[in-house]
Amino acid sequence: MSCGRGALIVLEGVDKAGKTTQCRKLVHALQQNGRAAEMMRFPDRTTHIGQLIGSYLEKKNNLEDHTVHLLFSANRWELVPLMKKKLEQGITLVVDRYAFSGVAFTSAKPQPNAESLEQSDTRPVLFSVNVQQRFEQLMKDPSVNWKVIDAARSIEAVHSDIKVLCENIINTSENLPIGELWK
Repeated sequence: MSCGRGALIVLEGVDKAGKTTQCRKLVHALQQNGRAAEMMRFPDRTTHIGQLIGSYLEKKNNLEDHTVHLLFSANRWELVPLMKKKLEQGITLVVDRYAFSGVAFTSAKPQPNAESLEQSDTRPVLFSVNVQQRFEQLMKDPSVNWKVIDAARSIEAVHSDIKVLCENIINTSENLPIGELWK
């Protein structure tokens, strides 16, 4: 069906928003419609860098915050050549988290202090709110092609909206050169 390049579709959002479910559903729907599509997830734990990140996320090792941020960034950069190759081959990539998650989650991470340690049971909720606020700030950047979908609805309603938006994006991008994610 597609004769041009693939599109880069990134689903971003807070934890437990349904990104993985929607990525899987979208890839399946695109493939059912004859489009070449693959799902990617970040962090990609199949690489050496991704394994270091996985160990950190599983609390098996403790890394300094700046180091972790650089590892997340390096994990994305190490896969850029593969991603570009797939896009050039006409494969649409549906990505579960990418660079914007790195910015939102890193900038939302609270700095430890006595007060935050005392209220540790409320920290996950506050962190999620902070991440959401960071995403909202990022959405204001006019150089980024954001489409916002309310994920508080049924899985099928969200999927329907995503599918329509993505078909339009795929059709529009087929004959465009592969550009930069963010300037």
